[in-house]
Amino acid sequence: MEARELAVGGAWAFAPEVHRDDRGLFVSPFEADAFTAAVGVELFPVAQASTSVSRQGVARGVHYARTRPGCAKYVHCPRGRVLDIVVDLRVGSPTFGKWDSVELAGFAAVYLPAGLGHAFVALEPDTTVCYLLSRGYEPADELAVSLLDPALDLPVPADAVLSDRDRAAPTLAEALAADLLPHH
Repeated sequence: MEARELAVGGAWAFAPEVHRDDRGLFVSPFEADAFTAAVGVELFPVAQASTSVSRQGVARGVHYARTRPGCAKYVHCPRGRVLDIVVDLRVGSPTFGKWDSVELAGFAAVYLPAGLGHAFVALEPDTTVCYLLSRGYEPADELAVSLLDPALDLPVPADAVLSDRDRAAPTLAEALAADLLPHH
């Protein structure tokens, strides 16, 4: 398992080894020892596993949980390709407002500690994204910042397909002014 720290504090990208033969393939998108060696902590207790399937051109995010303890995520893409985007939404963080992106495909994964925002753009039809989450879904705590915020200037196509919720999300400045963001 290869690991690489992203530009957003605490976020990591992982590339597992894929074992192929004439039968197909075998891969472990998550390995606890490799994760702990890279990040320096054990993976959070998993409270929920979720999967999304998106058509090409769909963009989801920038989603986050605002209340403590927030929601950490380990995300991988077993089918298709996504441009995965991590945004630091933690007020007081040295990398607040910064983002980094990584293409996830072929089981590549990304880890986001609590307080970071997550988004992706599906680059192929029927793209599947799987999530391990540190807490279950609580609608009242799940918020979003606009993918199209010009101040963030995220690499999201102008014609991306967004949900109504994501289209109506506030900008980072609006979320900050309304005290909707997590704190570092």
